[in-house]
Amino acid sequence: MNTRKLSELAKTIRSKNAGVNKITFDIIFRDRDTYDAVRRSRALTRETMAALYRISQERISDFVEYDPGLAIKFTIYRLRPSGSAGDGDIFGAQQYAPLLDLPVTL
Repeated sequence: MNTRKLSELAKTIRSKNAGVNKITFDIIFRDRDTYDAVRRSRALTRETMAALYRISQERISDFVEYDPGLAIKFTIYRLRPSGSAGDGDIFGAQQYAPLLDLPVTL
């Protein structure tokens, strides 16, 4: 078996606002074979994302494997609305970092 970082396998890893109360994450792959291999690895699931972000699974509103776009997407509820007092990332664009080093065993 071969273990690689998600950042070595994905073309794009990003996060951004999905309205004022959610942040969405996109992991997009260059080709079908890599996308399918990562899906089969089960490194990216609702459960593994809850563990990675140290949140309850209930905070994940959506988790989608989007075959036409070769993408895995998930959305989490924010603890506080975007731009409110105490919000450290108004655009939600800095939340993807934990995904970069996620080990994926192929």
